[in-house]
Amino acid sequence: MRDMTTFDIVPPGAIAEGRATDAYFDRTVETLEATGRNPTVTAEVTASQFPSGDWSLLAGLHDAAQLFEGLAVDVDALLEGQLFDGGPVMRIEGPYLEFCRFETALLGFLSHASGVATAALEARLAAPDALAISFGTRHVHPSIGAMVERSALLGGLDGISNVAAGEVLGREAGGTMPHALIICFGRGNQEDAWRAFDDAVGPDVPRVALVDTYDDEVEEATRAAAAVEDLDSVRIDTTSSRRGDFRHILREVREKLDARGFADVGLFASGGIDPATMRDLRDVADGFGVGSYVSNADPVEFALDVTAVEGEPAAKRGKLDGPRAVYRTDDGGHESRRADEPAPDDGRALLEPLVRDGDLVRNFEIDEAADRALEDAAAVGLADAMYTGTDV
Repeated sequence: MRDMTTFDIVPPGAIAEGRATDAYFDRTVETLEATGRNPTVTAEVTASQFPSGDWSLLAGLHDAAQLFEGLAVDVDALLEGQLFDGGPVMRIEGPYLEFCRFETALLGFLSHASGVATAALEARLAAPDALAISFGTRHVHPSIGAMVERSALLGGLDGISNVAAGEVLGREAGGTMPHALIICFGRGNQEDAWRAFDDAVGPDVPRVALVDTYDDEVEEATRAAAAVEDLDSVRIDTTSSRRGDFRHILREVREKLDARGFADVGLFASGGIDPATMRDLRDVADGFGVGSYVSNADPVEFALDVTAVEGEPAAKRGKLDGPRAVYRTDDGGHESRRADEPAPDDGRALLEPLVRDGDLVRNFEIDEAADRALEDAAAVGLADAMYTGTDV
């Protein structure tokens, strides 16, 4: 068996033990322990203190919550799959040394996953009725493939392509054929490749033929439809340097498939797909493979700040003192107030128990979180804001 110890991967045990930390937290622990200090603090995770109309989707909570198991802390947080815009997404209360070393991993879990999930939600809203599959894990380190795929599903995409990630998540990875399969059969032998695929794979695998390897997309699409009985769809992944007007290509393929009696064969588009592309093509494409737009999304820049020590306000300069609460108002607004202030008359508190004295008090269901994300996006008018440039 191959030795798998040479990959540059921080092992899960190091994360759980607090060793996946910035060195200055080790120095902090040494100093506090040497002086006998371990105050009870309130710490909050925020991306921004005040609402700005720049919505993000909370993800990564499933992993982050596990850091607190067995620790003498209480944690409140937004629900996974909830949109946020200013104010805390998480509040931690307990002796500081209980969680000091976990800050680095905590922020990493939340920041990266939330960025990916936000991008996935943007893609979902751009073409709400089309099939959308996450194709992007080839663009990131394989050790985070499950995080990317889970966040993509949480943001509303319909499926994933990474096999190992699917095993972690309990989901079946999807996908049919790459250009390499067609090339292995040789130029001019595309029908042999499509038929061989049809004969080889199980009946549960969709019959999707890749149709832009050697010849014109229209020609290969009609040939594939004629070659494979009950073809589900054709996938067009034309290289950008040869693509030209992608919308025109798809419209021509659709027209000529219909004219030849293949109206039931769908069109699946991939390669450089982003929300703007999906919005432009959603009336001619039945599905999309979304890659780097989701997988390579910028992380949300969360920070963790101590805001109170032994119940007294203690935030550093530039940060707001004391515990804060966040609310969703009836008009879809997101409001942050001091926790000791009255709630807005129509405000629903968003911070809910996550951990109590080291015990997790929530379950994490991907589909439930994905449904929540779409409901919240509708409540705040996110889809309209994406394409009008207005704040919501």
